[in-house]
Amino acid sequence: MSLRRHLGLPITLAIVMIVLLVVLTVGWVLLAVSKAVSDQGYAGLYWTLLSVGTTFMVLLVVGVVLYLVLSIKAINLSRRQSNFIDSVTHELKSPIASMKLYLQTLNLRQVSQQQQADFYRFMLEDIHRLDHLINQVLDAGRLESSRRNGEAEDVALAGLLRECAALVCLRYRMPTETVRLDLQPCLVRAERIDLEMIFRNLIDNAVKYAGSQPEVEVTLRWQADGRTLTRVADNGRGIPPKLRRKIFGRFVRLGPELEREKPGTGLGLYIVRTLVKRLGGRVRVHDREAGPGTVFEIQLPGTPAGETENATEVY
Repeated sequence: MSLRRHLGLPITLAIVMIVLLVVLTVGWVLLAVSKAVSDQGYAGLYWTLLSVGTTFMVLLVVGVVLYLVLSIKAINLSRRQSNFIDSVTHELKSPIASMKLYLQTLNLRQVSQQQQADFYRFMLEDIHRLDHLINQVLDAGRLESSRRNGEAEDVALAGLLRECAALVCLRYRMPTETVRLDLQPCLVRAERIDLEMIFRNLIDNAVKYAGSQPEVEVTLRWQADGRTLTRVADNGRGIPPKLRRKIFGRFVRLGPELEREKPGTGLGLYIVRTLVKRLGGRVRVHDREAGPGTVFEIQLPGTPAGETENATEVY
């Protein structure tokens, strides 16, 4: 929902409150007149106007409170959008400036074959970074539009998690052992791209915000209630309990935008929550049982895979 839509309701509410105030003022004038003539047998009119005026006064107070709440929400959204713009600007300028420097160096100086290979590799990594940013913004934009009419299919969740983990490790140039997988074969009926967005964002966050020696664990189990349970755990600093509901909002990132060490747009967890809800699932956040870190739990409707597959796969 855009800032304009957020401001539309407070503006409408303000107009309604102005109308109520005018009516209330006129009502109090009529009430004073009826009081003056109440001794002449118009007591019923007096009490009627008093009741209507009191009701309007209560509605006006309620309207003021709602207006204040909605205005605060609009201001917070504006602040988050400002953070988002700062973040995207930084995310765009950094790889562009890096590629510009490498290209200028290649154009102005003679470099060795090894240096050329390194420069091309660095530029390719910058392009991947830009591609990731653009895809995340486009994914968030698609969530705001009408839902896609793609075909749902039975997706082998264990295989999809392995692919997401490998892609994230490749992006951060970390060994695949960084993400430990303990997966029980399960099937989830959904569009594959939706599941990829959910778990790619979760695993990406886990690796990005893990400790100096990253330890990320992804487990998958089928539960007797007909749901799959996926847990993505990291060994980072964790998330304060009072902020765990806020992190799923659009453009929400903890702390001042320009003081952060980790790149991001504040859209990843918003995409996760929106898609999980669309698939009829739930998402929970809590601390690790042992040591620092955060655990994200995703429950989705699913079924166990066929008996021909291994019972549990550990990597």
